[in-house]
Amino acid sequence: MTEPFTMPVAVRYLEVDAQGVVFNAWYMAWFDEAMAAFLADRGLPYQSMMDAGYDVQLVHTEMDWMAGVGFGDRIEVAVSTARIGRTSFALDFQVRRDGTDVTCAARTVYVVIGTDGSGKRAIPPLIAAALGEPVPLQR
Repeated sequence: MTEPFTMPVAVRYLEVDAQGVVFNAWYMAWFDEAMAAFLADRGLPYQSMMDAGYDVQLVHTEMDWMAGVGFGDRIEVAVSTARIGRTSFALDFQVRRDGTDVTCAARTVYVVIGTDGSGKRAIPPLIAAALGEPVPLQR
């Protein structure tokens, strides 16, 4: 199996809630940033996708937490293509502490849209090429 793309994250003080762990909304922000970094790493910087007339909208996410992470923890967000359809695709995300300890896992579905306001579009070759073959991280 090919190793997934990973993006390092340093948990910041402002991301931690009164329970001493990262507040759940920050995970979505990390995943959004990791999605853009994943595409860029595969040759499609987000601005290039938009310049070509395409954008993506998040339409569904499922997330499971196994353990919390706290201030100062060094983690990484792993990203892999899980599924590719005609107009949508799914990415799997894992938050990993120490490279292997999965503390959170998610699958997010995105729909490709036109930047001209025309709505949903078929996945174009430039996005399909960046996504590559699906290698799901979740079952």
